Amino acid sequence: MPHLTLSTKVGFFPAAGQAEHSLHPARLRVAMEQTNRDLGRVPDLVFLHNPERSLPSPAAEARDTLGRACATLATAVEEGLCGAWGISTWDPRPLTSLADATLPRPAVLMVRAGLLAGISVLEASEALVAQWDLAPDQVWGMSPFGGDAADPVWGRLDPRVFIADADDAPSALQAAFRAAFLLPEVGRIAVGTDNPTHLQELIDALRYEPDSDRLRTYRQMLRERASRQVD
Repeated sequence: MPHLTLSTKVGFFPAAGQAEHSLHPARLRVAMEQTNRDLGRVPDLVFLHNPERSLPSPAAEARDTLGRACATLATAVEEGLCGAWGISTWDPRPLTSLADATLPRPAVLMVRAGLLAGISVLEASEALVAQWDLAPDQVWGMSPFGGDAADPVWGRLDPRVFIADADDAPSALQAAFRAAFLLPEVGRIAVGTDNPTHLQELIDALRYEPDSDRLRTYRQMLRERASRQVD
């Protein structure tokens, strides 16, 4: 299917009764090679998965660990083990102080997106985007429904207020999905579903336009709320 692209992740490894996380270059390299064998082809994109899980202290050691892991994936691209590499981070906040000109620059950054992401996560994601000078199409969102589209919160929050006037009203999930493209600004959003109807509903949501003014107001409310909690 040449019209499709294939992405995958490395960083978690099977262990006794569980999965463990590692940024060790040798383990990442072996995982990349195994992925190629399992898929029977070169993946178009490989993400370094949640690197914040295995960063040591102090910061200098953490930067070195992250740098070696990133360099491993960058080398894999050069050697034809993948088309491009990126970073997928559930919590980007620990990475903001580590991302500098000494680190290899990812082709793609994937971060949490949407109304439930939280202001500190949104701002940390945007800081990484700025530090790596990434265009919107190089930034992907994930978990636009906060992990569960059936969460009761979607019965209390009406995300349709964040959609600009349209001829027909979107569903609540369509509105939440579309708003996630500006929280933070991303070029695409990864979702997981085995329901074709659900997937089609999200594809249809792309015809709606998010209301950027209301989303800016929402972000300001999140910022003020976070400030009160700190105080």
